[in-house]
Amino acid sequence: MKLLIIEDEPEMLENMAQTLEREHYIVETASNYKTARQKIAVYDYDCILLDINLPDGNGLELLKELKLSGKDEGVIIVSAKDSLNDRLEGLNLGADDYLPKPFHMAELHARVKAVLRRRHFDGNPQIHIGNVCIHPESRQVTIDTNDIVLNRKEYDILMYLITNKTRLVTKSALAEHVWGDHIDQSDSFDFIYSQIKNLRKKLEHANISIEAVYGVGYKLEIL
Repeated sequence: MKLLIIEDEPEMLENMAQTLEREHYIVETASNYKTARQKIAVYDYDCILLDINLPDGNGLELLKELKLSGKDEGVIIVSAKDSLNDRLEGLNLGADDYLPKPFHMAELHARVKAVLRRRHFDGNPQIHIGNVCIHPESRQVTIDTNDIVLNRKEYDILMYLITNKTRLVTKSALAEHVWGDHIDQSDSFDFIYSQIKNLRKKLEHANISIEAVYGVGYKLEIL
């Protein structure tokens, strides 16, 4: 899952990023309104952690723009401002949660997991598709109750395809979501091909398959 942290306090930003990266999230950051606005306009995220007080703007304005644009990222407001009005305004604008500072990093991670479960998996702790079962908490994947071992990128690719199982996923969208926005600098998708090839082998006994659409990308098919 890919997260964007919008936070202007350097120490807080670093602590949040390190905590969530240890939990195997792809984490990108923005320390001001301008950078955050640019990232939100160009890239897609599973969840955005949003501070209200930014040096060059108000985080709630970013939330308004996000919702007006029709994007469906989960949003957790993370702010020292904890007045009832701020909380209500954020939730009324479409935020999924509001976490006042200071907070424990364990609570931050719990809130992120809860938002992702609600938005992508209807609140279920496990994901079932065909004869495949995924346990996001432990990153465990089974086929007919038999464990299969995926490396981090294989798991991230599988999860991205599952969360977009009704859509054709372009190679560039898959690369950007799993490897981060710096992948724009790459002129080849060979690194994706090798991971997809290995993932297909590990899913050979599954009732799902990863189908390639020549020149475009991939789509998950239920057999």
